[in-house]
Amino acid sequence: MNKYEKFRSDFPVFTYRSYTITESDSEVEISYHFSIDGLAEFTPSWSFPKPEGFSVSNDLTFERLAFSLGMAEAVSYWKAVCSPTVRILCGELSDEQIDWWKKLWYLGLGEFFYVNGISADRSSFVDIITEGSFTCTETAVRKAPEGCLVPIGGGKDSALTLETLVNAGMKCRCFAINKRCSISATISAAGLPEDTLMIASRRFDRSLIPLNNAGYLNGHTPFSSIVAFSAEITAYLNGLKYIVLSNESSANESTVAGQEVNHQYSKSFEFERYFHDYEEKYLRTGIYYFSFLRPLAEFQIAKMFVSNKKYLPVFRSCNLGSKVSPDIWCGECPKCLFVCLILSPFLSLSELKDVFGKDMLNDNAMLDYFVELIGQSEHKPFECVGSIDEVNLAVTLAIKKLEQDGIELPLLFEEYKNRGLYKPESVDALNEECCRSYNSENLLPDEFRTILTKEMERLL
Repeated sequence: MNKYEKFRSDFPVFTYRSYTITESDSEVEISYHFSIDGLAEFTPSWSFPKPEGFSVSNDLTFERLAFSLGMAEAVSYWKAVCSPTVRILCGELSDEQIDWWKKLWYLGLGEFFYVNGISADRSSFVDIITEGSFTCTETAVRKAPEGCLVPIGGGKDSALTLETLVNAGMKCRCFAINKRCSISATISAAGLPEDTLMIASRRFDRSLIPLNNAGYLNGHTPFSSIVAFSAEITAYLNGLKYIVLSNESSANESTVAGQEVNHQYSKSFEFERYFHDYEEKYLRTGIYYFSFLRPLAEFQIAKMFVSNKKYLPVFRSCNLGSKVSPDIWCGECPKCLFVCLILSPFLSLSELKDVFGKDMLNDNAMLDYFVELIGQSEHKPFECVGSIDEVNLAVTLAIKKLEQDGIELPLLFEEYKNRGLYKPESVDALNEECCRSYNSENLLPDEFRTILTKEMERLL
């Protein structure tokens, strides 16, 4: 019996026991109570800013939002043992909603199952049973929402979204889960005041860590679904109509070819449309959730982003580097290398070194990640990175540019040529095709589509 089967046998029930909502004049706090019956109890919590005079007392819509964020949070604790039954003692779910959550958990845990060697069955990996109800029955009457909430992560994508919308005259508030230096610096670089940013404070229950250290199951979860529900709560509390994400079409590509294993599932268009439908049918806040950059690939975003040089000193996309203060580029992970590669056709070698504080293209320790990123391995890195095709396009363009300028190629680009992958004869046509591509699978409202199209025409 493997660990997955043993843990499921030893701990057959995970319980979502309760959520508690308390509020002050300026914020709302939600506390959750989960348990792996017979093993551990977890009490994570959140705090959200709200305007004075706004109350969620006896508000059924907010109850649904709070409960739903708990469902998104619960998977991080459930995965320690993958109990075959999840009991919900608070809130309500229809059979259709249960299917919705099972799909999110299954596909959002695709990497977790793959890395841990788990052969989970999509229909039977978990049985969700609801035994509770909401504590109030009234839906508060609110004025129609208006304005934009732009989640900011500190990276190039959200910086590009914010810059484009601000320049188009859109009124934007910004959202982040916990505060980091790169997020504040992005707001400042966009020319917006500090109070534009609304911070949701997430307090993860760290008692899960000793379980992981003791050998219980651990791995990637669909974190962007947590971003979705927490942004929805923030928009609702502050009367904002649009949640404007910055996820691109490249996020749709599977991390493991031919399998339902996508590190970025909760950033994919499938999830975006899925969440949008769930909001309309079950949450019914009037808030519209979509990704502004969905029509574009990472290559296009990189080219548009570098036209705004003011963000180069402040943007950060490194997950490892985000765990230190101030957040940095670690220069040692596949995410750092990917961003370096996708920017390489548009910046000089010295500019790249200035951005990342390290010459990654001449670092032999990055070779394995490079091989994965260019599609010469069984899978891409388990990180939020672009498609294999656009990485190859970026590398080929960068090599061509360096050779035309008579500059010696860095180690990784020499490796690319030695593998026989460098094919400059067709790269100009591929560059033109990629820069003008527009993925029609998107949820952009007309006014945002017009803004994005004009920005593409201006820069490309």
